[in-house]
Amino acid sequence: MKEEKLNLESNWDKTFPKSDKVNHKKVTFHNRYGITLAADLYEPKNYEGKLPAISVCGPFGAVKEQASGLYAQELAERGFLTIAFDPSFTGESGGTPRYMASPDINTEDYQASIDYLSTLDNVDSNRIGIVGICGFGGMALNTAAIDTRIKATVTSTMYDMSRVNANGYFDEGDNENARYEMKKNLNHQRIIDYKNGSYEQGGGCLDLPVPIDVPFYVKDYSEYYKGRAYHKRSLNSNDGWNKIGCMSFINQPILKYSNEIRSAVLMIHGKKAHSCYFSLDAYKNMTTNSNYTDNKELMIIPNAVHTDLYDNKEIIPFDKIEKFFKDNLK
Repeated sequence: MKEEKLNLESNWDKTFPKSDKVNHKKVTFHNRYGITLAADLYEPKNYEGKLPAISVCGPFGAVKEQASGLYAQELAERGFLTIAFDPSFTGESGGTPRYMASPDINTEDYQASIDYLSTLDNVDSNRIGIVGICGFGGMALNTAAIDTRIKATVTSTMYDMSRVNANGYFDEGDNENARYEMKKNLNHQRIIDYKNGSYEQGGGCLDLPVPIDVPFYVKDYSEYYKGRAYHKRSLNSNDGWNKIGCMSFINQPILKYSNEIRSAVLMIHGKKAHSCYFSLDAYKNMTTNSNYTDNKELMIIPNAVHTDLYDNKEIIPFDKIEKFFKDNLK
């Protein structure tokens, strides 16, 4: 399949320092819908033989120059070949219209990254894992449930995007009337967009400083996306997803068969994160009525908030993640 030629940034424009312990290059690969995806590939210097590989994505609305790249570079320092990729329709990846999300296509993006890694001469295709951060934590679990090539999965500060889109934050809109009103508004927006010939964006995180009366998690997001990790290609740092961009998540649950995942899973979340309930419930659902619980683990980190697991290397348990992958990518 002929891949689209993407306009990739040649300079280092990450929100974290470049490591002198790894080699880095830009790469592209395509998914089964013909969309060309952009990724950063990191590999340890002076390695021998074939390497275990890890594909990293997330958070939802971020780019590979932010948290996923930091994870990928750190894990490459620890002996893995890694890629951090931009999902379809976002960042440097292809796909039009822009700023759309899809439970199907975004799961396929992960699977396509496994296709790509499996073809590399310096990768052991029997030792491939994935990492999903925030909304792509849920997508990673969905991928692990369908892709038997994945031997180990780590989710960090995970969001279930189907649940939050259908029910709102903390399930406060989990009733038929609330969903009906939301769907009515979204379908009205579809007509507006169709008439205008363009898609209206919903807005990213609040500009700094945020109002003092907003919930802590709103402030937490803004301090990351509009502050210490601002990036010009990040949706959350700028004008956000299209207003109808995540509509299909409402009635397409992504974690239906998580209790059939046979491969190893490590779920990590901060105890003080507003989003912790997503991991607590997803882990329970993954291990209830399951025959494959011995290789599943939930790690709750005391005092950590949601974005601590985006970029705080004093809190992100990289030693634990490294051991988990080394134990399970044999």
